[in-house]
Amino acid sequence: MSETQQPQENISQSESDANLIDKKKLMWGIVIFLLVMAASIYGIFALLKAGPGITSQVRDIFIIVLALESFIIGVVLVILVIQLAVLTNMLQNEIKPIITDTKETINTVKGTANFLSQRAVKPVIAANSYMAGAKRLFEILGFLKK
Repeated sequence: MSETQQPQENISQSESDANLIDKKKLMWGIVIFLLVMAASIYGIFALLKAGPGITSQVRDIFIIVLALESFIIGVVLVILVIQLAVLTNMLQNEIKPIITDTKETINTVKGTANFLSQRAVKPVIAANSYMAGAKRLFEILGFLKK
């Protein structure tokens, strides 16, 4: 009895451990998000108090960062289109023939099952029914005992 309860306890304990780990990850995520937001707000207020020279330098840095980000996004989109083309090619040239072969195999199995049903199973069932009828007839006539 304790052997069957032990795995259930282990499962519930591992589930509670997983829930605790998920809660810790969520808490750390919230803390990091709040710190980033606080740093951003502090940076904006610091730029408002700074002179035009520093503000223009920060603006130039942000423009460079945005240009690099746009370049990276463009490269990632090109890679995505290439991967989509490879996936389409694989679907047409590899998976479609497999599905076609599978359909042919299923049709062959259906034909074989129908053939066996018509040629083997039905005659055996008919012969058994005739034998049962003959046996019952002989029992009624008194040639065989029940």
